[in-house]
Parts: sequence; C-alpha cells; structure tokens
Amino acid sequence: MEAAVAEMVTPGEVIGKTSDIKAGRGTYAAVHNNTVYASLTGFRHTIPPASDSPDQRPTIEVTGHKAHGPVPEPGSVVIARVTKVMAKTASVDIMCVGQKSVREKFTGIIRQQDVRATEIDKVDMHLSFRPGDIVKAIVLSLGNARAYFLSTAKNELGVVSAESTAVDCVEAFPLSWVYSVPLLLPLLVSL
Repeated sequence: MEAAVAEMVTPGEVIGKTSDIKAGRGTYAAVHNNTVYASLTGFRHTIPPASDSPDQRPTIEVTGHKAHGPVPEPGSVVIARVTKVMAKTASVDIMCVGQKSVREKFTGIIRQQDVRATEIDKVDMHLSFRPGDIVKAIVLSLGNARAYFLSTAKNELGVVSAESTAVDCVEAFPLSWVYSVPLLLPLLVSL
C-alpha cells in the first residue's frame, strides 16, 4: 500500500502494473504491457478494496489538480470534432462527455468497422466524415495510449453538424444516415 500523501502525476506517467493495482478514474490500463498509466494531470490516490471483495488489489485514481471536467469512459456518449480523415480511420477531438464539456484535450478514433452497423465493408471514410464535422459517438474502449475508440454505429449517433460543400450554404444537417440538408445562406439572412 502507498503512503497517505497524494503524489502528483502527469498524463502517460506509469502508475503501476495491473497485477498489483486496478485502474480507476483518471487512469487507464494498457493491455499490451499490463501497465496502468495516468490519463490526466493531478493527484494519485489509492482506494483500498472492500474487505469482502474477491479482488484484493487497490484501485488507483487520479483527480485533477484543479476541478476537472468529465473523463470519457466506455459507454459514455460524446460530442467530438473531426480533425483528420484517413482511409480506415477518422481522428476526433472530444469536446463533451454526456452534457458536460471537457477541460482537457481527449482524442478519439473512429475506425472503419465502427462507423455503421451494416455494410461495414462498404464504408468510405472520406464520404462518411470530413474535417470540421461534429459527431455524436459512443466510447467503445479506452483504446491505446493516445486515443479512445469511438463508434457511430447506432441510429442516434453520427454526424450532427457539417460544413456544406455548396457555395451558398453555411452548414448542413443530417436528414438520414446517408443524406444531409444544406442550410442556405439567403434563408439564414432573411431570418
């Protein structure tokens, strides 16, 4: 067990091995090397296991050195902005977790197989997303050390706002999972 004094840690700093501790809030476990890392800057705290728990490893949590916003967790619904689109993935910056905006930068990856539930092999990432698009997604997993894995493979998820490619349009809004409707500039001006 650790001393009662909270130790300051930074993102990516090694906290310990998964054989000795469990990853809690503000940390993540890397599967490839069974190591727990800090995912934000803050103070490291050890939470002892319940006496009747079969797993007697303590849980390590990192709480922000300032009051911090929410941290994405598997199952969380997030709002993110697309930053880069490649052949098999789209990179995003997570802006909100649930109804709360994040204070730290979190990166996410939407993989080709996680864009939609059907016809996965026909997904063209460049037709599905463009840089600047705002997407609603669900966190699948903590991913790797750099990004969360996200999915838009449900009807209520996907692009919620996009810049239109049409000349007289400011923005486009989704009509279905394939089509979007442009918001015309003259219509916007007349309002």
